[in-house]
Amino acid sequence: MTRIEMKESYLPTLLQMRMLVGFLGERAQCAWWPTAFYEASSKLFLEPVFSKTSRLAQYHGVLEAARRLHDEHLSVGSYHLFRLPEEVEQDLHATVQSSVGEELASQAPQSKEAALDALKRLAATGGTSSVGPTAVGSINDLDATDTLKAIAAAYLSAFTQDAKTYPYLVP
Repeated sequence: MTRIEMKESYLPTLLQMRMLVGFLGERAQCAWWPTAFYEASSKLFLEPVFSKTSRLAQYHGVLEAARRLHDEHLSVGSYHLFRLPEEVEQDLHATVQSSVGEELASQAPQSKEAALDALKRLAATGGTSSVGPTAVGSINDLDATDTLKAIAAAYLSAFTQDAKTYPYLVP
């Protein structure tokens, strides 16, 4: 694998984590934000308006809701799962629209339990539980497996303990 391929191999994991945390944060699951983009009924609302891009509209709707909540609790300039450097955001946007994004969307969990199980597979074992803002590493290590596992573990812990955490990466 070339350096570029290695660097981009973390994008599907990052995208899957965004989708899982986005789903779990919606009002029907853990109600961290008041959206319902991943509910079945949202397709009826989105498809007439975004006929070719309803999946992308779902993704960006949840992304924005989650981003706002995280930004309210974290300092300006810190990065988090829903606010990453512009180059990474562009890569993720392209990944959502690719066959990888379609595959992840088709495998999207339909229940809170299934989403928690999927998040558990991405998480580090024995992750520490924390509430509120939690530093999990440096943005330079975003493509490191340990960093991604730490982010997933923080969310998993929060969702299972009915608490809110905001894992962030320092610049």
